[in-house]
Amino acid sequence: METALIILASILILAGIIGNILPALPGTPLSFAALLILQHTSDGEAFSVAALVVFGILTLCSLTFDFVLPMITARRFGASGYGLWGSFLGMVVGLILFPPLGALLGLIAGAVGGELLAGKRSGEALKAGAATVAGNIAAVVLRLGLSLTMAAMFVSALI
Repeated sequence: METALIILASILILAGIIGNILPALPGTPLSFAALLILQHTSDGEAFSVAALVVFGILTLCSLTFDFVLPMITARRFGASGYGLWGSFLGMVVGLILFPPLGALLGLIAGAVGGELLAGKRSGEALKAGAATVAGNIAAVVLRLGLSLTMAAMFVSALI
């Protein structure tokens, strides 16, 4: 049973890393779940309680940043709700049609298209679209960094 749980945790840690790039998977929660499973299989000796609490809090923060950071960045540069929704929808459609590069291209096209639908001129739409993309990329980088840190701790605890 312990070996099966370690294999499951290993799959979750990989899925967590991938999930920070693909919008369909909750990356950081999957990575954190892998740490919890490994902690369970090691009779509580893999990680300190403090480390798990810190990673739990960081995981919750990453979920918040996932929604807040793109909005803050986009709003700061004049993006509308249309641009935010357009970027999300474009990313999902791009990912489905042309994975994985389509996610980025769809994000950009959706943000700019949304701003144009909101009645912005092309220059304003491009500026707001770029800000939306920058906020989304910043959120991905933060989440990915957190999952990679958890993966490093996971591998370290296995060795």
